[in-house]
Amino acid sequence: MDDRANRLKDKVAIVSAAAGAGMGQAVAQRFAQEGAEIVVTDAHEKRVAETAEKLSDEFGRKVLGMRVDVRNKEEMEACVQATLDQHGKIDILYNNAGINKLAPVWELADEDWQLVQDICLGGCFRFSRAVLPHMIARKQGVIINIASIAGWHSDTGGGGQAAYAAAKAGVMGLTRATAAEVGQHGVRVNAIAPGLIYNPFLERIYDKPWFAEKAAETVLGRMGRPEDVTGLAVFLCSEDGSFITGETHCVSGGRYMHA
Repeated sequence: MDDRANRLKDKVAIVSAAAGAGMGQAVAQRFAQEGAEIVVTDAHEKRVAETAEKLSDEFGRKVLGMRVDVRNKEEMEACVQATLDQHGKIDILYNNAGINKLAPVWELADEDWQLVQDICLGGCFRFSRAVLPHMIARKQGVIINIASIAGWHSDTGGGGQAAYAAAKAGVMGLTRATAAEVGQHGVRVNAIAPGLIYNPFLERIYDKPWFAEKAAETVLGRMGRPEDVTGLAVFLCSEDGSFITGETHCVSGGRYMHA
């Protein structure tokens, strides 16, 4: 295990969509390395149980794993209550759940549009709504919403991104609005907008030239790595980021730059 700085020591964090090999599990691992107590959630009950067991074994402390579909208000409320029962507080909410349905606007089915909005944007809203009364009562807390560079740039991914881009732009707006409302209560809300982050699953879909092409699109000449996002997340959730709220932080290797 890495000798991390324990910047999140004694914090309690809920991470959504944390099963499998994606960013959710990477963030949960990094938070645990930094000293946080972790609650992992996912819509896949078996995988989230396996993830919780894996993290418990790795860090030598109980990691709570719960099935939570971010479209389901009752499951989120049950997760919040279970977290309070086990840990007595919630310091961090990391809204990571997402999905995409690729289709041009004129071919995009209503149900696919709605599914993407419900998970990518609605999930951030509903989970935030579930934890905020507790954070406000304690006058402290941090929420991180995962947006995407697709929320800014319509050319991301080669087209067919209307549903995803709209949802992720909505996440940015939700982040600003929530931050404005809860800042007076000591709660901070930020978003992270990743570019293309490497995941082993991508190797099942794309060949080596595709990876080289995507790396060449960045100023730094490489694809993103999970630690590029997890390190920023730790910073934003720690005291080092205590004067930062309402912002969307781009992690794209310079692929897109903003004034």
